[in-house]
Amino acid sequence: MNVTKAEYLPIDKLHPFADHPFQVKDDDQMDQLVWSILSQGVMTPIIVRLMGEGEYEVVSGHRRVHACQKAGIAEIPALIYTLDRDAAAIALVDSNLHRGYVKDSADKENWLIDEPAAEVVRKIFALCIAGRGPLQIAKQLEREQILTPTAYFHSVGRAATNPLPADPYRWSDSTIENMLANRQYTGCTVNFMTTTVSYKVHKTVYKPREEWQIIPDTQDAIIDEDTFNRVQELRENRRRPTATGRTSLFSGLVFCPDCGSKLHFCASKSLKPNQEFFRCAEYKSGRGSCTIHYIRNVVLEKIVLEAIRNLADFVRCYEPVFLYMMAQKTTVGKKAEKQQLKSTISISKRRIQELDKLIERIYEDNVLGKISDERFAGMSANYEAEQKSLIAIVEASENRLREMEKETVNLRLLLNTLRECTDLKELTPTVVNTLIKRIEVHNNDKSSGHCFVKVDIYFTAVGLIDIPTEEEIRRMIREIQANPGAYRFSA
Repeated sequence: MNVTKAEYLPIDKLHPFADHPFQVKDDDQMDQLVWSILSQGVMTPIIVRLMGEGEYEVVSGHRRVHACQKAGIAEIPALIYTLDRDAAAIALVDSNLHRGYVKDSADKENWLIDEPAAEVVRKIFALCIAGRGPLQIAKQLEREQILTPTAYFHSVGRAATNPLPADPYRWSDSTIENMLANRQYTGCTVNFMTTTVSYKVHKTVYKPREEWQIIPDTQDAIIDEDTFNRVQELRENRRRPTATGRTSLFSGLVFCPDCGSKLHFCASKSLKPNQEFFRCAEYKSGRGSCTIHYIRNVVLEKIVLEAIRNLADFVRCYEPVFLYMMAQKTTVGKKAEKQQLKSTISISKRRIQELDKLIERIYEDNVLGKISDERFAGMSANYEAEQKSLIAIVEASENRLREMEKETVNLRLLLNTLRECTDLKELTPTVVNTLIKRIEVHNNDKSSGHCFVKVDIYFTAVGLIDIPTEEEIRRMIREIQANPGAYRFSA
């Protein structure tokens, strides 16, 4: 991969790498990148390859190109490489997948785990499970003087698409975000996430997630599927620190059961740690649309700690009974739902194909004069409306089916963590983020003369769970012994 020249190229002559699997998002980080480019310019040239007369394909630097477009900048510095399509594809994947992997010297198509880099990847995922955000993780890696991916490549003599940075330890939070979202660390390959509008219009558009091609077991996994899925759930409920910089273990996990809003964690310099509290985001000092749903953070910690201890003790002593309870829930309710979803998807997809043929047929009949234009317009509109509705049904059904299949994976993660909580003295971010999916705090009830606040704790994969009584446990043990295969469930 030899550089032929480096120069400023017009933005409108650059085309995204077709079907590249790495997303460019219009988020806060993109806004920061736009501001950085407006104030300092593009610090690192992008990597492109020559496609034809004055046309270039971006190999590395899609975010910088998009930021320049948003900033209204007409040209961007670029390093031009002489690459064919296959070599460019390898360079594109190498620049993203490489964080933790290295090519097999005996087989260039095979990827091996690069242990020193893989340890950093595992550390990043562990820090996320422990409640750290991308920026916090980036700062910690910088403090510990861990080399950035590009700097690491240069240090071990591997080819890198970017030049050696001035500060080899300065991690970007966007790099952390991309690594946390990279499913390929689970050992699979993700293809066809993007496409272009047409062969003439090269604007990148993202395909629906169900159209992505995920090829499992293409390389050894650095991150197990359970951990990856839990990190994605945590990333959906991002936590922001208060003005004091203090956060709660439960920030982003506490919700109002009445209006569905999050409960805000309230802390200030005038409040002591045992006075910090949660309240409904829609309360707004009594002028909002909901009641306060107040609970102190220290009280919530005690409630959650006791709930986790009770569940851990129950699982440790009666794990077969716990799995039996989960199997009952799955068998009674979800087995029929799964079958119904699969049937709905199959029937809907078959009807969508039939509608395609019908639309094609009436178009031919209209061209041949067999049906009038008015008749064609009416029939075509009806068919297209039905097809649009069926596509939405298929998408919703497939999403629900994926969620149900993911619950089994989450149950394994829950059990593994509970087995380790043999003598839990205090809560940690890792324990909370692994075990707790959602907490609902009801408004206080003073009807008995005492202030009572009901708290519902939804555990990962199992949701609300009531610990059975001794009599109920004995009854379930008898049922298991009488018919051990009726509700078999493994995790």
